[in-house]
Amino acid sequence: MDYIIYFAITIAILVFVHEFGHFAAAKLSGMRADVFAIGFGKRLLGWNKISGFSVGDLPKDFDGQGHTDYRLCLLPLGGYVKIAGMVDESFDTEALNQPPKPYEFRSKSLPRKVFVITAGVLMNLILAWLIFWGANFFQAKEYWKTTTISEVLPGSLADSLGFKSNDNIVSINGASVANWQEVTNAIYINTIGEDVTLELKRNKNLIEVKIPRSRIPEQPDKILLLPAGLTRPAIDSVVANSPASKAGIVSGDIFLELNKTPIHLRQQAIEIISSNQNKTLPLILLRGKDTINLGVTPGTDGTIGVYIMQSYSGPVELKTHGFFESFYLGGQEITRMIELTFKMLGKVITGKIEFGKAFGGPIKIAQFAAKSADSGILSFLYFLALLSLSLAILNILPFPVLDGGHLVIIIIESIFKREIPVKVKVAIQNVGFVLLLLLMAFILYNDILNI
Repeated sequence: MDYIIYFAITIAILVFVHEFGHFAAAKLSGMRADVFAIGFGKRLLGWNKISGFSVGDLPKDFDGQGHTDYRLCLLPLGGYVKIAGMVDESFDTEALNQPPKPYEFRSKSLPRKVFVITAGVLMNLILAWLIFWGANFFQAKEYWKTTTISEVLPGSLADSLGFKSNDNIVSINGASVANWQEVTNAIYINTIGEDVTLELKRNKNLIEVKIPRSRIPEQPDKILLLPAGLTRPAIDSVVANSPASKAGIVSGDIFLELNKTPIHLRQQAIEIISSNQNKTLPLILLRGKDTINLGVTPGTDGTIGVYIMQSYSGPVELKTHGFFESFYLGGQEITRMIELTFKMLGKVITGKIEFGKAFGGPIKIAQFAAKSADSGILSFLYFLALLSLSLAILNILPFPVLDGGHLVIIIIESIFKREIPVKVKVAIQNVGFVLLLLLMAFILYNDILNI
């Protein structure tokens, strides 16, 4: 249910912003917008100035007299604005039998048409930019001032790749790194689809360790690749009436030793707890400046009722940014994400990244939306910004049905100074619509396989 709710909220916000861009641009350009819809298909309910609020479809001969019908439709997978005279999108072929009217899309100049077609993409970019600006302006960013790898356990992923405890990361694929956030960005984002080469300082010697892309976990929050230096597992939250609660463990406690074993990593604590059901384990915790000695007994399911996270205790740099600097940094973030997106598309086309791993449909969006919302409003807003940016990039691609496809047709008509036959444009739209549905079905299929 959480997935459904957050998916609906996310899609509603993005669709409203995008379609409002088209709607506002059409109004500013002197065009009529007959319908503003959230969702596709059957009209569930809506409001317009002529008939007021109503449930179900409007009469077939309904005349809005230039007023917009704001409606909610059955399929909540998008939305649309029906602009008068935009025949190839609305499929309103009855308009072909009449000359263009002053308030119709087809009667307007090229700049106004381009403005209306690109306004949705522009609004998605503005939404992403505003969120990135707010993230920089209202919240200080915390950077872990370390590039040192902590405890590398025998048999761990890091150990199998050739890393050692206390290795210091100097650069990744030739780019120097100064903090742990730069390390994670370089491994998981900036080099997507590529093998990664790390230059390390080990015992005053510089060495290289190469990581094949296939060895880098797709979900770093579940499978740890490299443990950051100066971190220890800590208790994020405690379930009421759980073994941990009964033992006296509280949120914020930091593991020092469990079952007489020094603990450095979250995975260590989980493995010891899960393999000692119904056995009382001696536990040493750090609580503030005090050392606490306790005993905890995992249940039959091998858990004690806590969520464990890696807590960093090393030097931290907090960076704040001014009003205008935050806009600049937001623009930088958008530019970087656009570059990464097209880089990823290129790797999908060349077969370096699997299609199913690069694209996500409704199920994946719902999962990420719920997960980001659980992490807090800032995390959800950042996810919303990334999705809004992705929607903008997708819509500007020169593909039929999408805004980019309409833009190409408008430009072609302007160059040749004649309108492409409407039947041809409608046929192009129909083919594009079918291909888009097939693509969505394939993405949904991949979502289901990856559940």
